[in-house]
Amino acid sequence: MTTPSSQTAGRLVAVVVTHNRLSQLKITLARLLVATSDHLAAVLVVNNASDDGTAEWLATQTAPRLSVVTSHDNLGGAGGFEIGMRHAMERLAPDWIVVMDDDARPDDDCLPAFHAHPRNDHWGWAAAVFHPDGRVCDINRPSINPFWHRRIFLRTLMGGGRDGFHLSESDFHGTARREIDGSSFVGLFVSSDAVRKVGYPDGSLFIYGDDVLYTLGLRVAGGRIAFDPGLRFEHDFSTIASGERRFRPIWKCYYHHRNLLMVYRRAAGVFFWPALLVVVPKWVIKIRGHAGERRAFARLMSRAIWHGLRRKTDVPHGQVVEWGLTAPKARDDTA
Repeated sequence: MTTPSSQTAGRLVAVVVTHNRLSQLKITLARLLVATSDHLAAVLVVNNASDDGTAEWLATQTAPRLSVVTSHDNLGGAGGFEIGMRHAMERLAPDWIVVMDDDARPDDDCLPAFHAHPRNDHWGWAAAVFHPDGRVCDINRPSINPFWHRRIFLRTLMGGGRDGFHLSESDFHGTARREIDGSSFVGLFVSSDAVRKVGYPDGSLFIYGDDVLYTLGLRVAGGRIAFDPGLRFEHDFSTIASGERRFRPIWKCYYHHRNLLMVYRRAAGVFFWPALLVVVPKWVIKIRGHAGERRAFARLMSRAIWHGLRRKTDVPHGQVVEWGLTAPKARDDTA
């Protein structure tokens, strides 16, 4: 395959996972398809069982670089990224894949910036992700595994919290690249060589944690991942209610905490069980902030902890949604 001289990184394919957010998808696709083919060779949309007119709208799109894969079941973001990356590798011959949700998209100069420098010394590159109003998007801040870096561990232990092991705002507004261990699937560029060596994200996780588990897996396999503040993304999301750490809808807290236990297991290694003595009590007391839905929160949290410890990822999504109802339809005995 011949690479154009203006492309130092190689053939780039975007994978976008969408579910019932057609208005956001339209913005993201418009942003992607305005890029030149030298900067973005193809765009693959995974339509994750949308029933809001997304399939019908996609059927009218004629852009030659656009491909669509449709799942008739909602497999969550994790399942969508697994399907999308598989299809991209098998059908679109990428050198690099850049992944994003339907409500996330690169700034106009992001893809040219990616191609402006050689990238093959790393298996992955993480973008700087911002809200539309310019604030750093906290949920997409890359991280450094504190259990692998003594200085980061001590900083986190001494009260740093998330700030102890996540990149800071100064990193986002600076120019220096930083070596990292974990990243989100919003604006993550992954080399095809890495995918061939490590495989694909775990689609059974449904949502949350699949990205950090995958990037930690890249690092365990010997790959390097870097954060480049010159690669800027926008993320227009509303999962967590403004000003509070409450998931909307509440059933999402099940996947967040269940999968986070699996992230801790991989990240902490032999320190996994001591770490649980610190984090699980903090999770349990979150019930105080869920007035009006405390029974649903307790139901979801107890199952999340139990299933996370057992690494159980085969619970049907419909069952999880029912656990999140304030008045469940029927008693469930499958947990």
